[in-house]
Amino acid sequence: MENNEILLKPAISFAVLKILPLIFLTLLFLLLAWYLSPFFVFFSIGTLAAGWYRLLYIRKSIYLVTPEVVRISRGIFFKRTDMLEIYRVKDYVITQSFILQLLGLMNLTLKSTDAENPVIWMVGIPESDVIDTIRDYVQEARKHNRIYEIN
Repeated sequence: MENNEILLKPAISFAVLKILPLIFLTLLFLLLAWYLSPFFVFFSIGTLAAGWYRLLYIRKSIYLVTPEVVRISRGIFFKRTDMLEIYRVKDYVITQSFILQLLGLMNLTLKSTDAENPVIWMVGIPESDVIDTIRDYVQEARKHNRIYEIN
């Protein structure tokens, strides 16, 4: 990886936060299996497997920002990689809920003129000044490719 490439991944704390309802549901099914019927163990195993899959799916998301493209890779069994030319990025939005602020994380939304990917969400990434770097990359790519915005 070159020095001017930025590799972003959702944090493990964000992934655990996202699967927390499935963890609670797994524990509830275990309690029901203990008190009512042992068949609830199967539901517990199913929700635990769904939570594990969701955790791996979130953690396998990779956002690579280079001076030319933004590459988004997702998936475990079936991988999908989307590429967005950096000069197509039009707007940037950073959102942080209270919990994300406590964890030092942020959600970054990139709005673009690309027909296939008009909006790109980078969720649960560590809080940083990556938006300034992306903005510099966009300005340089537009200048290099002679792209001017007409309003």
